[in-house]
Amino acid sequence: MFTFVSGNLVLDFIGTVKARRTDFTDLLETPADLGDWFVEAGLLDRAPTGDPDTLRQATALREAAWHLALAAIDGNPLPDADRRLINRLAQGPLPDLALQPDGSVRRTGTADQALSEIARTAIELFAGADSPRIKECGRQDCTRLYVDTSRAGSRRWCDMTVCGNRSKSAAFRARQA
Repeated sequence: MFTFVSGNLVLDFIGTVKARRTDFTDLLETPADLGDWFVEAGLLDRAPTGDPDTLRQATALREAAWHLALAAIDGNPLPDADRRLINRLAQGPLPDLALQPDGSVRRTGTADQALSEIARTAIELFAGADSPRIKECGRQDCTRLYVDTSRAGSRRWCDMTVCGNRSKSAAFRARQA
């Protein structure tokens, strides 16, 4: 159900909204959706129970991270209110990790703990070396953000198999017309 192509947990979390500027589609409509995202993202092994307040907090975190990412892309100062929200959420406890006998890791915790992990990841991204490498997908109706790890810094799409192919196909059709 969810897509993880951004190269960073918080950017994938921001990506739970599709087509922000044209056909805003929120993939986190219920607390259960949020729990499913935590599991698919590898933050927790089981979806925690959630409530509408937790979902609202998650949405606020996601939107604050979106604003910080846009500021980073544009080279602008980070918005104070969004920065303060992320700092506050990052102060919470993290999910619990336990090494299993087979060498795997068990991840347990609450939704608040998972949100704290996302907030800490946001701080590390926006204060780190990858901040200048944050880009927005070049396909017109896609607003997914990603970390451009290409050697030349010339990556144009969030995902070559979807957005890249669609953009190249549209350009080809336009040339043929």
